Amino acid sequence: MFSSSQFYSFFLLLLFLGINQNAFSAPVQEIKVAYLTQEKRPAAALSNLEEFVKDKGWQGAKLALNDNNTTGKFTGQAYRLEQKIVPVDADIKPVFLSLLKDKYQLIIVNLPAQQLVEISALNNQQALLFDVATDTDSLRSTNCLSDVLHMLPSRAMRADALAQYMRKKRWNKWFLVVGNTAEDRLYAQAIKRSAKRFAMKIVAEKTWTHSFDARRTAQSDVPVFSQVGDYDVLVVADEQGLFGEYLSYRSWLPRPVIGTQGLKATVWHKTHEQWGAVQIQNRFKALAGRPMVEEDYAAYLALRSIGEAVTRTKEISADSVKTFLLSEKFKLQGYKGRPLSFRPWNGQLRQAVLLAAPTSIVATPPLEGYLHPKNELDTLGYDQPEVHCQ
Repeated sequence: MFSSSQFYSFFLLLLFLGINQNAFSAPVQEIKVAYLTQEKRPAAALSNLEEFVKDKGWQGAKLALNDNNTTGKFTGQAYRLEQKIVPVDADIKPVFLSLLKDKYQLIIVNLPAQQLVEISALNNQQALLFDVATDTDSLRSTNCLSDVLHMLPSRAMRADALAQYMRKKRWNKWFLVVGNTAEDRLYAQAIKRSAKRFAMKIVAEKTWTHSFDARRTAQSDVPVFSQVGDYDVLVVADEQGLFGEYLSYRSWLPRPVIGTQGLKATVWHKTHEQWGAVQIQNRFKALAGRPMVEEDYAAYLALRSIGEAVTRTKEISADSVKTFLLSEKFKLQGYKGRPLSFRPWNGQLRQAVLLAAPTSIVATPPLEGYLHPKNELDTLGYDQPEVHCQ
């Protein structure tokens, strides 16, 4: 015979097993995500003090993986992240095809624009690709890739963010200095587009052809080079950072520097602290041992977007995830005060852009007063009427 206390304990055990029967029997839904990148050579640095970061992007994906799996414990889902790093100068295409063969339908891609286009051509809509590395305007305006979602702001979005702030300050006359690389010229094109869009005037434009020797540049080249008449701001297009830092405090006129150096438009910055950003900054630094950079933030948002879609829909196919992410139902908190979403016409992630000085955030466009009939975030970059995808 059971005593009353033994009977009560046995009853509670049966009740517990009955309540949790489904929890023990229900299979866990596994979500496979791949992370594809290629080793990079250290770029030419302005200073030997600048550290070369090999794992930009990957650490952000790892942080998002932890967050997704924390939620997955309650939703019956488990995320697995497979990293593929292709050696320098090796062909990326066989590795991508192997991922398709292994049935990966969700792939985070940290590759330059040309390689992104190449693997998209091989994809044939089998996988949904999350671009965490490019800001190429043509991939958002003319040569759009229907199987790609872009996590970083385009050059046009960055330039528009700067132009909005310059318009607010009434610094309307610009002196544009452009570097010698193709990327510098693309950035300059975005600056010119924004200047026209926000009624700015480029009063002078020069291409930097001088030495990159810091002492000579500081002493003689910049003061002579920058004698072009009056202007409000000096806008620099130097994406590799070869000369742009030399221009601050050395120009002939005492003017602020904006663009790729000076006041920069960026998706993330180590000094960003609002809207809960301190929390993710600290968690990332504990994980990676360094501050979060743009690619990290982009990869974090990519995997968190996947997590949001799968949690809401319980579907893991590329088509299902893409349909949800491009719908009005998708909203993602990105530590910027406004919910993030995707533009269905070109796959660009809508988001605020940080205007960052070296040690502070100056503004977070879109600024108050710049209105849009549907979403004020669409005042940055190419809006739907401006996009002509092929």
